[in-house]
Amino acid sequence: MADDTKYDLIVIGSGPGGYVAAIRSAQLGMKTAIIEKMETLGGTCLNIGCIPSKALLDSSEFYQKIQKESTAHGIGIPKISLDIAELLKRKDGVVTSFTSGVESLMKLNKIAVFRGVASIPRAGTVVIASGKKTGSATELSATHILIATGSVPVELPFLKFDGTTVVSSTEALSFDHVPENLAVVGAGAIGLELGSVWMRLGARVTVVELMPNILPGWDSQVSRTLQRELEKEGMQFHLGAKVSGVSKKGKVNLLTAETAKGEKLEIPVDRILVAVGRRVFTDGLGLETLGVKREEKSGRITVDERYETSVKGVFAIGDVIAGPMLAHKAEDEGIAAVERMANIHGHVNYGTVPGVVYTWPEAAMVGKTEDSLKQDGVPYKKGNFPFRLNGRALAMDATAGFAKILAHETTDRILGVHIVGPWASDLIAEAVVAMEFSASAEDLARTMHAHPTLSEVMKEAALSVDGRAIHSK
Repeated sequence: MADDTKYDLIVIGSGPGGYVAAIRSAQLGMKTAIIEKMETLGGTCLNIGCIPSKALLDSSEFYQKIQKESTAHGIGIPKISLDIAELLKRKDGVVTSFTSGVESLMKLNKIAVFRGVASIPRAGTVVIASGKKTGSATELSATHILIATGSVPVELPFLKFDGTTVVSSTEALSFDHVPENLAVVGAGAIGLELGSVWMRLGARVTVVELMPNILPGWDSQVSRTLQRELEKEGMQFHLGAKVSGVSKKGKVNLLTAETAKGEKLEIPVDRILVAVGRRVFTDGLGLETLGVKREEKSGRITVDERYETSVKGVFAIGDVIAGPMLAHKAEDEGIAAVERMANIHGHVNYGTVPGVVYTWPEAAMVGKTEDSLKQDGVPYKKGNFPFRLNGRALAMDATAGFAKILAHETTDRILGVHIVGPWASDLIAEAVVAMEFSASAEDLARTMHAHPTLSEVMKEAALSVDGRAIHSK
């Protein structure tokens, strides 16, 4: 009779990194269990992150297009109404469809699912507290334990989350009405995306960012272009401004901040979305007692090339280790970690991790920026092509933005690709594949692209690297 307490691998956390790792483990013939503290599988990404936010972005974009663009297509719509309850219901339906799909995948792959809060009292052992007041707990054992517990929003000490006025991205997914004035603290992907949702639905959105540009760390041309396009839609920005807190003047909430020049800002707000980043979530795992080494400043778990921690048999992937906090990065790490447990050569190329911002226009990037190449003294050349000269973009009336390719000056090898424009999230995949195969700009330039398509922008940018773009002067 099988022992339902002993496993080859126990995965803690069922987000994209965790559930993908569990599936790969089962494929390799390992007896696998996964533990999740939430009621549904999928972790932050599926339940309160990537998936619901994209559902809201699509709904709000649909609403905005009907309002602002339908007449240009000869479509007259006499009256438009907005039902927030139905909009949120659709979002919840998308989430349920995805999370139930993950449940089905667990059953299909014969992966045991446990619900509760996990801790690791010693190597090879996981204890699951039920979360109920009964005090009951389940003890499991495994040859390998994989930590994939993800991250949570960073809370500012002077802007504590209260769930009503000062909120995280979680609450911003479920406002029961459109706020009149929404302030967003932080101009990263999460802040810009959720700010876009509520701006399209009618809110006045003001973004306050400590750095002098939006999307810190991204290509500066992308940042400037995206900011300009979002300002055209009505989003306001205070860059290089430090938030100090929230005060009240009569019945009005005021977000207080100070610019780099010493100017005092008082921004009227109904809601304040704090989106200044995310922090590692390892609460309750008992890592200190276990002796798992972590980075002192960030709290991220230190792992070796096999994703094994300082404690033998305990592994970690995703947001809890170094690198960008992205679902696709966690997925690839989950597969690689499990394959290395099985003595198969798992692989993650950290030089080709794409980044995407799902505003409109979208922004996407992979590889090096111009600033980083200059800083490292790497000789490079670049090609740039605007969407306004692309036939498909013109037909879509989505001509803002460009594609830029950076290639090594001598070898022509592609070093980085940066896009702001329609469906940049999909277009970046071509660049990732090219870089994964160490392609040159010439390789991309000589690859046939269907016409008319947005992807032709990529071909033209590659041609432009050597000054021979066909459809521009």
